[in-house]
Amino acid sequence: MIEPGTSVTEDELHAYADGELPDDRRAAVEAWLAARPEEARRVASWRAIADAIQDRYGKVADEPVPGRLALDRLAAPSRRRIAYAVAAVLAAFVIGGTIGWFAHGITGGSSLARNFTADALDAHRLYVVEVRHPVEVEAAERAHLVQWLSKRLGYAVHAPQLEAAGLKFVGGRLLPGPGAPAAFLMYEAASGERYTLYCARAATNEAGMRFTARDHDNALFWADNGIGYVLAGPGGRDRLQQVAGLVYDQIEDGGHAVRR
Repeated sequence: MIEPGTSVTEDELHAYADGELPDDRRAAVEAWLAARPEEARRVASWRAIADAIQDRYGKVADEPVPGRLALDRLAAPSRRRIAYAVAAVLAAFVIGGTIGWFAHGITGGSSLARNFTADALDAHRLYVVEVRHPVEVEAAERAHLVQWLSKRLGYAVHAPQLEAAGLKFVGGRLLPGPGAPAAFLMYEAASGERYTLYCARAATNEAGMRFTARDHDNALFWADNGIGYVLAGPGGRDRLQQVAGLVYDQIEDGGHAVRR
């Protein structure tokens, strides 16, 4: 039995989050986390990320091997080595970050707008639940945030004022986007509901908006002057269009006109 006060290592926390912690350590780690809410939230965020990756990309590893890679075409002495190599490559793709390639395969060659929106909604759902660290730079440093994001993205980024729609600016962060860095801005209603604005370079100029509903979160996508935007939140189409109208006007004033 583990004595009270025994320290818990970082490796054990990761093993616990992955469901791989030995049974004789589980109770001690759970007690340790129960006494440390901040660490418990950190571990919960690891689980949420792992679950999101598994839900979206886990089936790829179960897809049949393409005919051109069929092992029965290969010489017998090298089959085992090649099988190991194929398995390693699949694992690296699923876990290590070539998510865009798999997203293309899963959606069956869907449009840029659909993939762009999926990335934005994934970021939205990951960060809106955060209590202490929903953003990287808070609203009090709005000018610094805009300057920093503009420098990293290579064009003028704007953080629209959305108080007219009942939304207070929370802050933002830099994210990896679909082919280029993305700006991610968060807003919050008095009720606690959060909305996010995601923008990155996009090789398209969509006429009008594309509405997407996913579980309890909806999104509006549009693009102009080589920049794609996604406004995401819990509201329906009418609510998102109301907020998007304010975003449109302020982006247009800032030099990025959006066609209505």
